[in-house]
Amino acid sequence: MTLFDTPGAVGTWVKLPTIESVQILAHAGYDFAVIDQEHAPIDIRTAYQLINTAAAENLLPLVRVDELRPAAIQRILDAGAAGVLIPHVDTPEQAQLAAKSVRFPPYGIRGAGGTSRAGRWGTLPAADYRAFGNEEALCIPQLESRMAIDNVEKIAAVEGVNALFVGVADLSMDMGKTPADPEVVELYLHALDVAHRAGKPCGFASGNAAGAKAALAQGFDFVMASSDTAMLVAEAAGVLTAVRQAS
Repeated sequence: MTLFDTPGAVGTWVKLPTIESVQILAHAGYDFAVIDQEHAPIDIRTAYQLINTAAAENLLPLVRVDELRPAAIQRILDAGAAGVLIPHVDTPEQAQLAAKSVRFPPYGIRGAGGTSRAGRWGTLPAADYRAFGNEEALCIPQLESRMAIDNVEKIAAVEGVNALFVGVADLSMDMGKTPADPEVVELYLHALDVAHRAGKPCGFASGNAAGAKAALAQGFDFVMASSDTAMLVAEAAGVLTAVRQAS
Protein backbone atom coordinates (compact mmCIF):
# COMPACT_ATOMS: atom_id res chain seq x y z
CA MET A 1 0.00 0.00 0.00
CA THR A 2 1.30 3.42 -0.93
CA LEU A 3 -0.17 6.90 -0.62
CA PHE A 4 -0.87 7.14 -4.33
CA ASP A 5 -2.62 3.80 -4.77
CA THR A 6 -5.87 5.60 -3.93
CA PRO A 7 -6.81 8.60 -6.13
CA GLY A 8 -7.89 11.45 -3.89
CA ALA A 9 -6.43 9.86 -0.75
CA VAL A 10 -7.76 11.37 2.47
CA GLY A 11 -5.81 11.57 5.70
CA THR A 12 -5.50 13.74 8.75
CA TRP A 13 -2.95 15.03 11.24
CA VAL A 14 -2.29 13.03 14.39
CA LYS A 15 -1.33 15.37 17.21
CA LEU A 16 -2.33 13.40 20.29
CA PRO A 17 0.46 11.14 21.62
CA THR A 18 -1.82 8.13 21.96
CA ILE A 19 -2.29 4.99 19.86
CA GLU A 20 -6.07 5.29 20.16
CA SER A 21 -6.05 8.18 17.68
CA VAL A 22 -4.56 6.12 14.87
CA GLN A 23 -6.75 3.12 15.70
CA ILE A 24 -9.89 5.27 15.50
CA LEU A 25 -8.77 6.80 12.20
CA ALA A 26 -8.04 3.37 10.77
CA HIS A 27 -11.45 2.02 11.78
CA ALA A 28 -13.10 5.15 10.35
CA GLY A 29 -11.55 4.31 6.96
CA TYR A 30 -8.92 7.03 6.45
CA ASP A 31 -6.28 6.24 3.84
CA PHE A 32 -3.32 7.65 5.76
CA ALA A 33 -2.33 9.58 8.86
CA VAL A 34 0.43 12.16 9.28
CA ILE A 35 2.00 11.92 12.72
CA ASP A 36 2.94 15.49 13.56
CA GLN A 37 6.28 16.07 15.27
CA GLU A 38 6.39 19.73 14.22
CA HIS A 39 3.34 21.05 16.05
CA ALA A 40 2.64 18.37 18.66
CA PRO A 41 4.46 16.86 21.67
CA ILE A 42 5.36 13.62 19.90
CA ASP A 43 8.88 12.35 20.57
CA ILE A 44 10.67 9.56 18.74
CA ARG A 45 9.47 6.83 21.11
CA THR A 46 5.83 7.93 20.83
CA ALA A 47 6.13 8.33 17.06
CA TYR A 48 7.48 4.78 16.90
CA GLN A 49 4.42 3.47 18.75
CA LEU A 50 2.02 5.43 16.56
CA ILE A 51 3.75 4.29 13.35
CA ASN A 52 3.58 0.65 14.38
CA THR A 53 -0.04 0.88 15.49
CA ALA A 54 -1.05 2.55 12.22
CA ALA A 55 0.77 -0.05 10.14
CA ALA A 56 -0.86 -2.88 12.08
CA GLU A 57 -4.27 -1.33 11.39
CA ASN A 58 -3.53 -0.93 7.65
CA LEU A 59 -3.40 2.86 7.97
CA LEU A 60 -0.47 4.29 5.99
CA PRO A 61 1.85 6.00 8.51
CA LEU A 62 3.58 9.20 7.43
CA VAL A 63 5.45 11.53 9.76
CA ARG A 64 5.92 15.27 9.59
CA VAL A 65 9.36 15.72 11.14
CA ASP A 66 10.08 18.84 13.16
CA GLU A 67 12.71 20.16 10.75
CA LEU A 68 15.06 19.17 7.95
CA ARG A 69 17.60 17.07 9.86
CA PRO A 70 19.02 13.94 8.20
CA ALA A 71 19.45 12.09 11.51
CA ALA A 72 15.83 12.69 12.53
CA ILE A 73 14.55 11.56 9.13
CA GLN A 74 16.67 8.40 9.30
CA ARG A 75 15.34 7.47 12.75
CA ILE A 76 11.72 7.96 11.69
CA LEU A 77 12.16 5.85 8.57
CA ASP A 78 13.92 3.11 10.51
CA ALA A 79 10.98 3.17 12.91
CA GLY A 80 8.85 2.04 9.98
CA ALA A 81 7.30 5.22 8.59
CA ALA A 82 6.19 4.99 4.97
CA GLY A 83 7.57 8.46 4.35
CA VAL A 84 8.18 11.91 5.70
CA LEU A 85 6.83 15.40 5.22
CA ILE A 86 9.56 17.99 5.68
CA PRO A 87 8.44 21.48 6.74
CA HIS A 88 9.68 24.78 5.32
CA VAL A 89 11.55 23.59 2.25
CA ASP A 90 12.22 26.84 0.42
CA THR A 91 15.04 26.04 -2.00
CA PRO A 92 16.10 23.24 -4.35
CA GLU A 93 19.20 22.75 -2.20
CA GLN A 94 17.01 22.02 0.81
CA ALA A 95 14.87 19.68 -1.30
CA GLN A 96 18.01 17.84 -2.39
CA LEU A 97 19.10 17.40 1.22
CA ALA A 98 15.61 16.13 2.11
CA ALA A 99 15.68 13.58 -0.70
CA LYS A 100 19.22 12.45 0.12
CA SER A 101 18.21 12.02 3.78
CA VAL A 102 15.55 9.50 2.73
CA ARG A 103 17.74 7.54 0.27
CA PHE A 104 20.67 5.21 0.78
CA PRO A 105 23.97 5.57 -1.12
CA PRO A 106 24.64 6.04 -3.96
CA TYR A 107 21.42 8.08 -4.15
CA GLY A 108 21.60 9.66 -0.73
CA ILE A 109 23.23 9.82 2.69
CA ARG A 110 20.94 7.67 4.84
CA GLY A 111 22.82 5.16 6.93
CA ALA A 112 21.97 1.46 6.89
CA GLY A 113 19.91 0.26 9.86
CA GLY A 114 18.74 -3.15 8.76
CA THR A 115 18.31 -4.40 12.32
CA SER A 116 15.60 -1.78 12.93
CA ARG A 117 11.87 -2.31 12.55
CA ALA A 118 12.08 -1.12 8.92
CA GLY A 119 14.46 -4.05 8.33
CA ARG A 120 12.23 -6.42 10.32
CA TRP A 121 14.89 -6.66 12.99
CA GLY A 122 17.45 -7.94 10.51
CA THR A 123 15.20 -10.60 8.97
CA LEU A 124 14.38 -8.59 5.84
CA PRO A 125 16.94 -9.19 3.09
CA ALA A 126 19.32 -6.24 2.89
CA ALA A 127 18.48 -5.69 -0.76
CA ASP A 128 14.76 -5.37 0.07
CA TYR A 129 15.45 -2.98 2.94
CA ARG A 130 17.54 -0.74 0.67
CA ALA A 131 15.05 -1.01 -2.19
CA PHE A 132 12.20 0.26 -0.03
CA GLY A 133 14.24 3.24 1.09
CA ASN A 134 15.40 4.09 -2.41
CA GLU A 135 12.23 3.33 -4.35
CA GLU A 136 9.17 3.48 -2.09
CA ALA A 137 9.80 5.63 1.01
CA LEU A 138 8.13 8.98 0.38
CA CYS A 139 9.97 12.30 0.50
CA ILE A 140 7.42 15.12 0.53
CA PRO A 141 8.73 18.69 0.92
CA GLN A 142 6.30 21.25 2.29
CA LEU A 143 6.11 24.55 0.38
CA GLU A 144 5.18 27.18 2.95
CA SER A 145 6.56 30.52 1.77
CA ARG A 146 6.59 32.79 -1.24
CA MET A 147 10.23 31.79 -1.76
CA ALA A 148 9.23 28.13 -1.94
CA ILE A 149 6.57 28.85 -4.57
CA ASP A 150 9.06 30.95 -6.54
CA ASN A 151 11.37 27.92 -6.52
CA VAL A 152 8.68 25.30 -7.12
CA GLU A 153 9.87 24.28 -10.60
CA LYS A 154 13.37 23.56 -9.31
CA ILE A 155 12.09 21.81 -6.18
CA ALA A 156 9.72 19.62 -8.20
CA ALA A 157 12.59 18.63 -10.48
CA VAL A 158 14.75 17.26 -7.64
CA GLU A 159 15.44 13.56 -8.04
CA GLY A 160 14.08 11.61 -5.08
CA VAL A 161 11.28 14.04 -4.26
CA ASN A 162 8.10 11.98 -4.63
CA ALA A 163 5.43 14.63 -4.14
CA LEU A 164 4.89 18.20 -3.02
CA PHE A 165 2.67 19.53 -0.26
CA VAL A 166 1.46 23.13 -0.10
CA GLY A 167 1.19 24.53 3.43
CA VAL A 168 -1.37 27.21 2.72
CA ALA A 169 -1.66 28.49 6.30
CA ASP A 170 2.05 29.32 6.53
CA LEU A 171 2.17 30.49 2.91
CA SER A 172 -0.59 33.02 3.49
CA MET A 173 0.95 34.15 6.76
CA ASP A 174 4.31 34.62 5.04
CA MET A 175 2.55 36.83 2.48
CA GLY A 176 0.58 38.77 5.08
CA LYS A 177 -2.71 37.56 3.61
CA THR A 178 -5.49 35.07 4.32
CA PRO A 179 -5.59 31.56 2.79
CA ALA A 180 -8.59 32.60 0.68
CA ASP A 181 -6.89 35.67 -0.79
CA PRO A 182 -6.87 35.44 -4.61
CA GLU A 183 -3.10 35.90 -4.76
CA VAL A 184 -2.56 33.00 -2.35
CA VAL A 185 -4.97 30.81 -4.31
CA GLU A 186 -3.18 31.68 -7.54
CA LEU A 187 0.17 30.68 -6.05
CA TYR A 188 -0.91 27.35 -4.62
CA LEU A 189 -2.70 26.43 -7.83
CA HIS A 190 0.50 27.32 -9.67
CA ALA A 191 2.40 24.91 -7.40
CA LEU A 192 -0.20 22.22 -8.15
CA ASP A 193 0.21 22.77 -11.89
CA VAL A 194 4.01 22.64 -11.69
CA ALA A 195 3.91 19.43 -9.64
CA HIS A 196 1.65 17.75 -12.18
CA ARG A 197 3.79 18.89 -15.10
CA ALA A 198 6.75 17.32 -13.31
CA GLY A 199 4.76 14.11 -12.93
CA LYS A 200 4.48 14.40 -9.15
CA PRO A 201 1.40 14.39 -6.91
CA CYS A 202 0.59 17.44 -4.81
CA GLY A 203 -1.13 17.59 -1.42
CA PHE A 204 -3.15 20.12 0.53
CA ALA A 205 -4.40 20.45 4.10
CA SER A 206 -7.65 21.99 5.28
CA GLY A 207 -9.11 22.48 8.72
CA ASN A 208 -12.45 21.12 7.62
CA ALA A 209 -14.15 18.68 5.26
CA ALA A 210 -15.44 21.35 2.89
CA GLY A 211 -11.96 22.74 2.31
CA ALA A 212 -10.50 19.28 1.73
CA LYS A 213 -13.29 18.42 -0.71
CA ALA A 214 -12.71 21.68 -2.58
CA ALA A 215 -8.98 20.93 -2.82
CA LEU A 216 -9.70 17.53 -4.39
CA ALA A 217 -12.02 19.23 -6.85
CA GLN A 218 -9.19 21.63 -7.74
CA GLY A 219 -7.04 18.64 -8.65
CA PHE A 220 -4.96 18.01 -5.53
CA ASP A 221 -4.00 14.36 -5.28
CA PHE A 222 -4.12 13.85 -1.53
CA VAL A 223 -5.55 15.92 1.31
CA MET A 224 -5.34 16.19 5.06
CA ALA A 225 -8.74 17.05 6.52
CA SER A 226 -8.76 18.45 10.05
CA SER A 227 -6.81 16.66 12.83
CA ASP A 228 -7.53 14.30 15.70
CA THR A 229 -7.50 17.19 18.17
CA ALA A 230 -9.76 19.40 16.06
CA MET A 231 -12.23 16.56 15.58
CA LEU A 232 -12.33 15.97 19.33
CA VAL A 233 -12.87 19.68 20.01
CA ALA A 234 -15.67 19.91 17.43
CA GLU A 235 -17.47 16.80 18.64
CA ALA A 236 -17.05 17.71 22.30
CA ALA A 237 -18.46 21.19 21.71
CA GLY A 238 -21.28 19.83 19.58
CA VAL A 239 -22.37 17.25 22.13
CA LEU A 240 -22.25 19.76 24.96
CA THR A 241 -24.26 22.31 22.97
CA ALA A 242 -26.85 19.70 22.03
CA VAL A 243 -27.28 18.57 25.63
CA ARG A 244 -27.64 22.09 26.97
CA GLN A 245 -30.10 23.04 24.24
CA ALA A 246 -32.14 19.91 24.88
CA SER A 247 -32.46 20.74 28.57
